[in-house]
Amino acid sequence: MFQRVDKLLIDLPRVEYGDANAASAVQELLGGKFGEMSTLNNYMYQSFNFRGRKKLKPFYDLVASITAEEFGHVELVSNTINLLNKNSSFTGDPNSSPLQDAIDKRNTYAFIANAQTSLAGDSMGNPWRGDYVFSSGNLVLDLLHNFFLECGARTHKMRVYEMTDHPTAREMIGYLLVRGGTHVLAYAKAIEIATGVDVTKMLPIPNLDNRVFDTARKYEEQGYGNVLFTWNNVGDYKDINQIWKGNNPMSGEKLVVKEGSPKGYDIPDLRSLPEEFAPGIGPDEYEAIAKRLMANM
Repeated sequence: MFQRVDKLLIDLPRVEYGDANAASAVQELLGGKFGEMSTLNNYMYQSFNFRGRKKLKPFYDLVASITAEEFGHVELVSNTINLLNKNSSFTGDPNSSPLQDAIDKRNTYAFIANAQTSLAGDSMGNPWRGDYVFSSGNLVLDLLHNFFLECGARTHKMRVYEMTDHPTAREMIGYLLVRGGTHVLAYAKAIEIATGVDVTKMLPIPNLDNRVFDTARKYEEQGYGNVLFTWNNVGDYKDINQIWKGNNPMSGEKLVVKEGSPKGYDIPDLRSLPEEFAPGIGPDEYEAIAKRLMANM
C-alpha cells in the first residue's frame, strides 16, 4: 500500500509571471516517453510483478523504494506546469474572450480540457501510453532498461532546461537532474552486483556534470546526489543498503541510505479561474457547502 504526504519535494519558486509555452515543453518531462509518468509506471509494475523477491530482496527493495519517490516526481512536475500557466488568461465577460491568448499557445488543449493545468501527455499533446511500461520479468533486463530510461530522462531534462529560463521550471529541473542522476547510479550499481559488469564507468550520460546547471549545483552540494531514501518508516526497504554502498564514483562522496522521506514543502494553492469555471464554486455556494460540512459535527 502507499501512504501520501501533502507536501512537495522542494520549495518551488512562486513568481508573478508564467510561461504557457514553457509549460508545454515541461509536459515532456511529465508524460513523454522518458517522463516521470514513465519512470513511475515502469518501476511500479516491475515491483508489483517481481519474481523471487524474498531471495532477491535488495533488488526488489531498490525498485520498490524508487517507485515511491517517482510518485513525488510526478507531483512535482505537475505543480511546476500549473505554476507556469499562471496569468495566461483574464477574468471577464465571456463575450470579451478572456481565453483569447490560448489560441497562440503551443498547447491549447490544456486551456480547453484541463483549465490551464497539467496533462497526462507529452510536449506535443500526445497522451501518455501504457506501452511505455517495460516489465519483462527478467531481473537483469529490467535493471538495464531502467538504467537506459533514467539516462534518457536525464537527457530530456537537460534539453528542456536549455529551452526556458523560467525560475520555477529551472528549479524543478535542477532538483530532478540530481535525483535522476542518483537513480542512474543506483541501477548501475544493481547491474554490477547482479552481473559483475561495472556500468558506472559509463557515467555520466550525457557526459556533463550536474554542477554545470545553476539550479542543480546546490542540490549536489546538499548531498542529494549521494542519498537514497526508503520512503518507509518501518524498515521494509532497508536492504537497499546492500546495493547502495561505497562511494559515489563521480564525486567520491559516501553513499547513504536514509529511512523515511525528506522534508516536504507546501503545495501551491491554485487560485480560482472564473473564466475557466474552475472550481466553479461561487460565494453563495461556498457558504452553503460550509454549512453542510459543519452540520451535526
